[in-house]
Amino acid sequence: MDLSNILAISGKPDLNEMVSRTKNGAIVKNLVTGQKFPVFSTNSISQLSEIRMFTTEDEKPLEEVFENAYNVLEGKPTDFDPKKADSTVLFELMGKVLPNYDTERVHASDAKKLFAWYNVLLSAGKLTPEEGEKKEEGAEAESVEKPAAKKTATPKRTAAPKQAAPKATTQAKAAPKRTTTAKKAI
Repeated sequence: MDLSNILAISGKPDLNEMVSRTKNGAIVKNLVTGQKFPVFSTNSISQLSEIRMFTTEDEKPLEEVFENAYNVLEGKPTDFDPKKADSTVLFELMGKVLPNYDTERVHASDAKKLFAWYNVLLSAGKLTPEEGEKKEEGAEAESVEKPAAKKTATPKRTAAPKQAAPKATTQAKAAPKRTTTAKKAI
């Protein structure tokens, strides 16, 4: 699961995915509505991959928390609307998802946002640990195949200059004529 292109923008209710960068910001797509719009460097933008949750030991990346939530909820959305849920329900589920969360520094608003984002990412198809594991296995297979592909590509690169060599030879023949002409002029 890669959350590096998923953005939380201050003043916008849902999560957004970065489509492209611009000179002064980015073009993003809302994960709920699918609407694209520009954001600028003056907006307060946070990448989900850089957000962490407080635990009693250290901080956990949000990606790990979402993976835990996915496993605890068995890949299903929450049974309740996180934005309207009572704090006891939120903290009960939070205890299952992240048992060692810091009860003094993680507030109800944090849990609401976490589970609301979880539901948005799940409905957008961005939380799929099984595919992530398959991609990792595929990446290992590709890493084995890539050197072979590079070996195949290397002769092609070598062959391309050989094809260009006759043109260079023709140009090289033309160059001595110019040099010879220049010697005659001197």
